[in-house]
Amino acid sequence: MTDTSTVSPAPASTSLAPLLQSSLEAQRQAGGRDAAALGALRAAASVCRGGLERRWEATQQRDRAQLESGSARRVHYLSMEFLMGRALGNALDALGLRQTLSDELARQSLELGQVIEAEPDAALGNGGLGRLAACFLDSLAELGLPSFGYGLRYRYGMFAQGIRDGAQAERPDDWLAHGDPWSVPRPGLHYTIGFGGRVVTEGHGRRWEPSERVRAEAFDFIVPAHHGEQVSTLRLWQASAAEPIDFPALCRGEIAAAGQHQLQADALNWVLYPDDSTEAGRVLRLKQEYLLVAASLQDLLARHLEEGGRLHELGLRNAVHLNDTHPALAPAELMRLLLDEHGLSWDESWSITRQACSYTNHTLMPEALETWPVRMFETLLPRHLEIIYEINQRFLDALREQGGVDDARIRVLSLIDERGERRVRMAALAIVASHKVNGVAALHSKLMVETIFRDYAALWPERFINVTNGVTPRRWLAQCNPGLAALLDQRIGEGWRRDLGELDRLRGLAGDAELGRALQAVKRANKLRLAERIRRDTGIVVDADSLFDVQVKRIHEYKRQLLNLLHVVARYQAMLDAPEGEDGRGWTPRTVILAGKAASAYQTAKQIIRLSHDIARVVNSDARLQGRLKLVFLPNYGVSLAERIIPAADLSEQISTAGTEASGTGNMKFAMNGALTIGTWDGANIEMAEAIGPEHLFVFGRRTEQLAELAALGYDPRLQVEEQPRLRRVLEAIASGAFSPGEPLRHRGLVDGLLQRDRYFLLADFADYLAAQQRVDALYREPAAWAEACLRNIAGMGGFSTDRTIAEYQREIWAPAQARAVREEALQPRHAG
Repeated sequence: MTDTSTVSPAPASTSLAPLLQSSLEAQRQAGGRDAAALGALRAAASVCRGGLERRWEATQQRDRAQLESGSARRVHYLSMEFLMGRALGNALDALGLRQTLSDELARQSLELGQVIEAEPDAALGNGGLGRLAACFLDSLAELGLPSFGYGLRYRYGMFAQGIRDGAQAERPDDWLAHGDPWSVPRPGLHYTIGFGGRVVTEGHGRRWEPSERVRAEAFDFIVPAHHGEQVSTLRLWQASAAEPIDFPALCRGEIAAAGQHQLQADALNWVLYPDDSTEAGRVLRLKQEYLLVAASLQDLLARHLEEGGRLHELGLRNAVHLNDTHPALAPAELMRLLLDEHGLSWDESWSITRQACSYTNHTLMPEALETWPVRMFETLLPRHLEIIYEINQRFLDALREQGGVDDARIRVLSLIDERGERRVRMAALAIVASHKVNGVAALHSKLMVETIFRDYAALWPERFINVTNGVTPRRWLAQCNPGLAALLDQRIGEGWRRDLGELDRLRGLAGDAELGRALQAVKRANKLRLAERIRRDTGIVVDADSLFDVQVKRIHEYKRQLLNLLHVVARYQAMLDAPEGEDGRGWTPRTVILAGKAASAYQTAKQIIRLSHDIARVVNSDARLQGRLKLVFLPNYGVSLAERIIPAADLSEQISTAGTEASGTGNMKFAMNGALTIGTWDGANIEMAEAIGPEHLFVFGRRTEQLAELAALGYDPRLQVEEQPRLRRVLEAIASGAFSPGEPLRHRGLVDGLLQRDRYFLLADFADYLAAQQRVDALYREPAAWAEACLRNIAGMGGFSTDRTIAEYQREIWAPAQARAVREEALQPRHAG
């Protein structure tokens, strides 16, 4: 049922000019300059899509040849989010059309930048998880690996963030308001997805009869390589009602009832991560997750059979990768399809499923590992619950057979959590059904097998591996920082564009004063552009010669934006106390920039955003500081805003509590663009420090084992306050309403939370954080030394490309040899594995 239909493409060299001209004329008549830019975007996208579709057709042919020869498996990457960003610039670079379009636009009195800015970010993701998935698709194409990404086509994204009176205000992110010129509809490609109903016995088997059905329709987004003709496909599913309106109900005047099933289907694509603080929100999330895996696996099976593959070869030719626990229903759904729809035996189905499935974990926090009430499964997915029970029973029976496993350990390992309301442990299902489970940084992978998955790792130590994350250098260096890219081309050649390891050649040039000055000139130009964006979006005027101190990421307590704000208040107070500087050398001018969204139901995170605006209102308006300290919160953080912020940053804040950040990829983007890192010994910060040299980062704070010791001794945050007068003064100012005089108790809850619990050890790390910030000030006052450290940071980032990451996934997880090893294991006598 694979649909290969495409719009007939025209050659780019001949079609761009007339198409652009006719589109611009129509748009200018309709609405002026902005409309003209939108028209140019549509015309350029149409031409680019033609070139991408030709590559897509050729790629499918090459992929089939690789699969038939057994030299590769097709990777199916399942993720609830793909944070793609704008597509035009990437497509132009991949197709070699950037200069052509720029020249044509100039003839029409338009600039390429205007047209690129007219494109909204595709609202298909939120944070690092979604951006990592997008980078992976880029590298899968670049490395020529057969691949499909699978996600949902959200109508309104997570939400668009506004700021009203200093507080986060959410509104729908209507990114499709003017259409989507990049998606390729596949009208002949759709699958029926069921919910609810009952399970009936049919012969010797069982069959599910859903009571509710929706149709999943496919839209393709083509992701191109930049140094070859290969593409990867992001296939997005959009739900629609499987049945027309209830006409008799409409005739009875029951209008809402007549279209209720259409509304329920539409809701599946409204937003990413619906608020799960209500029962209805939780049901919607589970239905979204099932929609993703059910449509994707039906598509995989249909393509496999259409290409002449046999069912017993499914796991040998196809890899199903679960990006975190959201798609963890995939093993149960694949088992259902093989058992019920294709009539295979349990053992054969289980062998295929384990061959195919692999799982990446992205969190060490037990509360972030999804579990679902058994009662919800009974209502929505009754057949899947039966299959999960059977997987669990066989797994636990095998444990008992091998002996030495008591009931307490059985309860820990069971896929069903029996404490309180019975719940299905989705991460446990993913682990038991996968042949490989990986963490995303060395420390994260170590802690993963020592803490949250300790008991599973004891059973199958060979199943758990590490694959450190990366970022694509195409978007996060070449495209977002053309000034730096040109400088690198000039000094070390263009080889880094294909092999990021070539950045290592900068090490020998790090002390070159001329190169350092050139790097600083590039940085200052980027800072001027960001300063203008800040003025435009917030009305705040900042000094481009100040140190740009940046923390941009999802707002969460463990990421410790609050610690950053405590430093801002401490610095503000110190500047008032000692206007000439604590050391008499004056204060290093600093602009602190925050951005990120708080989940709509996460009240503490939203309160942190409110506090940041209250502090900014006071600090930014205090004439005594003479503009030497500014605090800015940029709203609605996304890929395009990140592309403007990251090249302009001097200092990258990566200050999560040690042992809580799985990896981080923002830290890599900043260092790759010549920012220095202030951070804890956490996530990928560790591997970055080892690659760059820890002396070229500002490392602070207690390490994971030290925090564990502190907690074991009975950590008392109030004692930290008693021993640190500077900290006490900061907290008193916030709690007393010094930054919210109209509502003095507004932030008392934040301070009380720190004093009573301080779960993420902000107060324990406060003094060391301030000391590290003083080291930042001292180095920034030495421009040549700062530039050298920046060059050494860039030089050390060669290993943090997703090209390296994907190559490791291919070798350690997705290679045909890995699938064959699982098949051989399955033929051995039954044991715990």
